[in-house]
Amino acid sequence: MFKTFTNLFKPSKMSIIPIPCEELSTEIKVNSNTNNPDAAWNVLKEIIPKNCYNQLPLDTPVYENKVRFVCISDTHSKIDRMHHEIPSGDILIHAGDFTNSGSIDDVIKFSNFLKTLDHKFTHKIIIAGNHELSFDKTKNNKMLGFFDKNKINDQRDPRDFLENCIYLEESMVEIYGIKIYGAPWQPTFGGWAFNVDRGEPILKKWNKIPDNCDVLITHGPPLGFGDKVNGGYHVGCCELLTTIRERVRPKYHIFGHIHEDHGAWTDGQTTYLNPSICNFRYVPSNPPILFDIDLPEEGMK
Repeated sequence: MFKTFTNLFKPSKMSIIPIPCEELSTEIKVNSNTNNPDAAWNVLKEIIPKNCYNQLPLDTPVYENKVRFVCISDTHSKIDRMHHEIPSGDILIHAGDFTNSGSIDDVIKFSNFLKTLDHKFTHKIIIAGNHELSFDKTKNNKMLGFFDKNKINDQRDPRDFLENCIYLEESMVEIYGIKIYGAPWQPTFGGWAFNVDRGEPILKKWNKIPDNCDVLITHGPPLGFGDKVNGGYHVGCCELLTTIRERVRPKYHIFGHIHEDHGAWTDGQTTYLNPSICNFRYVPSNPPILFDIDLPEEGMK
């Protein structure tokens, strides 16, 4: 599914083109420790380099020959109360959990706030997360009823109220010649939205990511990067990490979900960003994370 709501309100060297997903070039196998990600990482950390990525200061100027990405995630209907201002850029990315429960009221509130950022960004790209319960039509909305029993039977499509942005759900967009793919999935826990069992079921979701993706957005983290919860153990997805490292090889991977492991890392091939704005206590205290990509020649008019 691919829907676009965007205002090309200022001159730009770009166009937006939906890109169809292609056949896989490399077969990815399920990790033997997929259901014990902490054990899996104890093995893989010996062979996978992991270094801190030097983040750009929030006041870094936006350069004419670069595409500035500003990344946030997990704002949970508190985006208007962030402790750090959202700096200007070319593209804003939100990696899911922009609401508390996916209610229409929350979606409208978020969409209205995005409109206030029109002067800061040419494009705003959004994916859903596990809290966008009403977006996941495979669920029975029990969790949504837990948040608000009056909204459990609301049959309206929340996507129809998500304006002022590009919404990606297992789909890709090309902006400035840069291919950006978004998907909301994460390993099953607690019966939330877009939960998929570890191993082969979730690998089938990652197999839909095209090989030619430059920037990957998922809600859940890969194993070993931005996935450490309180208690010090890792909960990321083994198959997502393998898909990234062995097949897709994007320049950047943006995700959220694990509030307490905000930060940026690199394995020398891909840079991994967890820009969760809310901390473990759901206080919107973490800053956005910025990165630049050189403007490709095909992105020029």
